[in-house]
Amino acid sequence: MLSSGFGGGSMGNCKYCGQPAGLLRYQHKECADKHRQGWQKMINLAEQAALGQGDINSLHSQLSSIAAHSFVPGEQINEAIIRGWEQAATHFVEDGNLSLEEENQLTRFAAHFNLSQNELNQRGVYIQFVKGAVLREVMEGKIPDRLKIDTQLPFNFQKSESLIWVFNNVDYYEDKTRRHYVGGSSGVSIRIAKGVYFRTGGFKGHPVETTERVHVGTGIMAVTNKHIYFSSPQKTFRIRLDKIVSFMPYSDGVGIQRDTATAKPQFFITGDGWFTYNLVMNVGNVQ
Repeated sequence: MLSSGFGGGSMGNCKYCGQPAGLLRYQHKECADKHRQGWQKMINLAEQAALGQGDINSLHSQLSSIAAHSFVPGEQINEAIIRGWEQAATHFVEDGNLSLEEENQLTRFAAHFNLSQNELNQRGVYIQFVKGAVLREVMEGKIPDRLKIDTQLPFNFQKSESLIWVFNNVDYYEDKTRRHYVGGSSGVSIRIAKGVYFRTGGFKGHPVETTERVHVGTGIMAVTNKHIYFSSPQKTFRIRLDKIVSFMPYSDGVGIQRDTATAKPQFFITGDGWFTYNLVMNVGNVQ
């Protein structure tokens, strides 16, 4: 018998419908498209319900029907609901202001489906949701009570201040001025008095100053209604908010300039510049 010339080939079954898909193939294009479109429709329906624009009571049955016709396993229905909540939360937060009504809407949706904070924060969306609520309250002049600390912080807070937020693994930088000299020459010796010579080239050229940003340490940053605190193995300090004259926004943190003649810019890299900048800019309004 003649060999076909092919070795090790196998016929695969479609991972969606279970029917033969062809040589070395494991899905039908039609089945893959149907699955992708169905899954996206499930997430979109969940998002609309989380936004308050759909029927929350019939959502689960709608998703179950779509899943049954789109090769989506039933155990993934809860994941679609979570994804819908995430998209709704992102929509509310990214429009610049998470209102109390929007917060309550998302909270009711999560409670209806018994979604835990851990489930909602798988991709960091729940913490952004909380940050949005914190900023709203801060800008309204209120002291947020949303931060739960289960460890001892290395700060001695004053009795008159309230802790609002804590950032971990913050990289702290300072601008340092370096001085070096340029110019000068070998010079000549001029006799000033007997036994005394002034060598003109014995002095270096004129000084030139350069500024470089130096990483000082990595540690914990806390924000209260009166101070910014920072603590690392290398350096610990606090800064009064009313002594800061300017804030510099960055994508991953914030820079500040204190109101002293010798103060150099200071930089805190928290990983979330949007929240950090808006928090420290407005926290002085909190009573």
